Amino acid sequence: MAPLLALLVLVFVWGSHPSTPVVVVIDLFLAGAVLAAVFHAEVIARRVGEPFGALVLAVAVTVIEVGLIVTLMVAGGDETETLARDTVFAAVMITCNGIIGLSILAAALRDRLAVFNAEGSATAFATVITLATLSLVLPTFTTSASGPEFTSSQLAFAAVASLALYGLFLVVQTVRHRSHFLPEDEEAGDAPEEHGPPPSRAAALCSFGLLLVSLIAVVGLAKVSSGAIEDGVKSIGAPQSAVGVVIALLVLMPETLAATRNARRGRVQISFNLGYGSAMASIGLTIPVIALASIWLDGPLVLGLGSTEIVLLVLTALVSSLTLLPGRATLQEGGVHLILFAAFLFLAFNP
Repeated sequence: MAPLLALLVLVFVWGSHPSTPVVVVIDLFLAGAVLAAVFHAEVIARRVGEPFGALVLAVAVTVIEVGLIVTLMVAGGDETETLARDTVFAAVMITCNGIIGLSILAAALRDRLAVFNAEGSATAFATVITLATLSLVLPTFTTSASGPEFTSSQLAFAAVASLALYGLFLVVQTVRHRSHFLPEDEEAGDAPEEHGPPPSRAAALCSFGLLLVSLIAVVGLAKVSSGAIEDGVKSIGAPQSAVGVVIALLVLMPETLAATRNARRGRVQISFNLGYGSAMASIGLTIPVIALASIWLDGPLVLGLGSTEIVLLVLTALVSSLTLLPGRATLQEGGVHLILFAAFLFLAFNP
């Protein structure tokens, strides 16, 4: 019922300027639609199997994120020139440190060691860090445009490179080396007991329709409440960049819950697929969409990260490489990633 109710609320509030109590109600339905979207994506995922399941979840979350970014950028004017950068970077930090850290922690508490496929996970993370560097770090150091911005040709190259890398990874994940992204039991041909039989074709098609309704409701409600989100960030004295963090936290909340559930079942590889897949899709799909949207968006498009964010990204790359290399991790590695995530959140609101 959540997608249908959220869509009904959207019909009533569309084009209005709601008061604070109404915005609270809108945000509750928005959160419900986000949870419903990922729930129905998970139903589809169980129907198509892994690693296609994690891919469905990642793409669904990214569609929501891209919709929120574009609607807020259109509504916000010049104040949202860094929104795409802030949201994508937040998604990378949330997934690579928050989701991965929680997954390791949950699995290590269950089995003492979090075991995963080092080859598949390293391939995914290498793609994530390359996409982040090409799209978010290079604009800070290029000289053709003033400030941390790309020229039109540079932005076009970043968009094409992002799509190419993401498309290549999908081929590797789903065709060429699919076994690298499966849990040990599924790689050996054993179906996990926790999931039971897959849903029927009719149930999967129903979930697909409700997933589309959820996505429409999320994007529409976010546009209606966008002003309240920005006002709330300003009221606590946080910088404008914190708006992107709030968006990413909202969108990736259900993804985090799904990854943690899988880790508790011992399916750490699926948790990693969800985390790194979301980060990869966030960059690989958002940057091309923003590049197209920049044709009709007024004002500059700032993509380059500041020095603090670059330091956090480099540290994340080093720590993640050491975590993934052995193919297993302990509570210590989970704690390191979670502390990095906490540092990112703290500095986002207290730069």
